[in-house]
Amino acid sequence: MQFSVYQESHIGGRKVNQDRMGYSFTRDALLLVLADGMGGHLRGEVAATVALRTISTLFQQQAQPYVKKPQRFLEEAFHAAHRDIHQYRADHQLPEAPRTTIVACLVQHNTATWAHCGDSRLYWMRDGQILARTRDHSHVESLIAKGLAQPSERATHPDRNKLFNCLGADTPPKVEVAAAAGVLPGDLLLLCSDGLWSVLPDDELARRMQAQTVVRAVPDILQAALKAAGGASDNVTALAIMWQGSSVADDMGPITATVISTESMPEDLHSTTIRDTRDTGDTRDAAAAPSEADAFDDDAIEKAIAEIRGAIEKSTHLLK
Repeated sequence: MQFSVYQESHIGGRKVNQDRMGYSFTRDALLLVLADGMGGHLRGEVAATVALRTISTLFQQQAQPYVKKPQRFLEEAFHAAHRDIHQYRADHQLPEAPRTTIVACLVQHNTATWAHCGDSRLYWMRDGQILARTRDHSHVESLIAKGLAQPSERATHPDRNKLFNCLGADTPPKVEVAAAAGVLPGDLLLLCSDGLWSVLPDDELARRMQAQTVVRAVPDILQAALKAAGGASDNVTALAIMWQGSSVADDMGPITATVISTESMPEDLHSTTIRDTRDTGDTRDAAAAPSEADAFDDDAIEKAIAEIRGAIEKSTHLLK
């Protein structure tokens, strides 16, 4: 297994960086995870940290050296992270559980499987084109899917920030898991927080990612997003890989320092960048089709939005 990888996060104009990202890998499997702690809630960065730690730990337990059932693993790992966030609330006697959006991708045997809750996104790109991306669990995306709003309204619609799915809410998350996708050498997988995609159009993301190696492209898109948002920038985070195949025999040209090759790794060895960190600053590494059956009906969406916004109001009052 061979891939180029780079990750970076900036605090932007916020007081705390609530984004978390990281990757873990074995000889035959690669896990990518990115979480965006929800800023209106107490300790959103803790929810993001707990989620990454839980999912990474389960990966290390089950990837021997690959995960047998990727889709089930991602769904169960998200639910385990949700439970661990609530356990943190109970242990620390918080009035509300901290919350986070999440996106994760498991790549093994030249196949990528991903899952998400909320509006942290994954993009799958090839030759400068977006083959797929996750659909945000937001009110505006629900309206667009029903033909009640235009795709051009994503960045300006008054309901664009209303989410109805996350980890840490009072009700269990509905994990949206994508069908397995066959990845080819040269394909790009980009995971990012809304601080990036909300200010850079999809076509610009694809163009910038295709123009350079991931070690240059990720800092480039983050700086472009920070510049576009100015002083009001949200936390901006991205984690990207260029897949280079399941074998080092794939002809991808000369290997650079950013390429990780796992061919010589023992089967029982795991490597990870995911740690239990509370860092609050900048960190860096040295359009999916709607599902056939939407898991949310209109009443469920409205109820979830109201519950999340009510929790935000309670947290805001407690912070005053």
